[in-house]
Amino acid sequence: MTVALEIAVQDAVGYRIAAEAGAQRIELCAGLAATGGLTPSAGLLGTVLGERGFLRGAGRPAPEVHVLVRTRPGGFEYAEHEAEVLVRDVRMIRSAGADGVVVGGLTTDGQVDRALLARLVEAADGIDVTFHRAIDTVADPLAALDQLVEAGVRRVLTSGGAPRAIEGADRLAALVEHAAGRIQVMAGGGVRPEDIPPLVALGVDAVHLSASRAVQADGGPGGGGDAGYTVTDPALVSAAALALRG
Repeated sequence: MTVALEIAVQDAVGYRIAAEAGAQRIELCAGLAATGGLTPSAGLLGTVLGERGFLRGAGRPAPEVHVLVRTRPGGFEYAEHEAEVLVRDVRMIRSAGADGVVVGGLTTDGQVDRALLARLVEAADGIDVTFHRAIDTVADPLAALDQLVEAGVRRVLTSGGAPRAIEGADRLAALVEHAAGRIQVMAGGGVRPEDIPPLVALGVDAVHLSASRAVQADGGPGGGGDAGYTVTDPALVSAAALALRG
């Protein structure tokens, strides 16, 4: 089985780095370090899709573009006005030509929000749907996995309920066994290149990491926060790809 490499990136430079390393997919998001990731702007999405088109036109490997759809930081319970934004964003992303969306939502009692998920899958209209790490907070992840399968979700991103995926190995193994090929299990959450071989040994379908490094910006942040930000680190992406090739 070929295990896919997915890199979370925040710009076209990160996309090119992932492509050069041989990643199969990227998750495009904004504000990764500060918020855990939010929906990228239409301008950013268009720029990255343009880069994908350029690489494909040149006959070069071009990772699929999967886009995070998350309106705000914090928990995964969404009011109706927030849910409407999520649905509209999924439609926009599909219309723009992305390969997939990364979504998630929970009910007030911490279960998969099946009604919201059905709306999001419908809005995706055939492109891949990944359920994000909201699954790591549910009480019964195996039952949640069954619900994702029923909803038509292609894959789930999970750390196995731990801060770092390597620490959630037992649950990841249980999820892989329970999935039984019905849905892809992608290990993600604090993944380092050295974690990849033992994660692959669990039978996961993909590994996901940001492979980023912090940089300091000149001038103030303009909002009272940290002036620094993160960028994709070519050395870490290359190390991850090498670890995956074994």
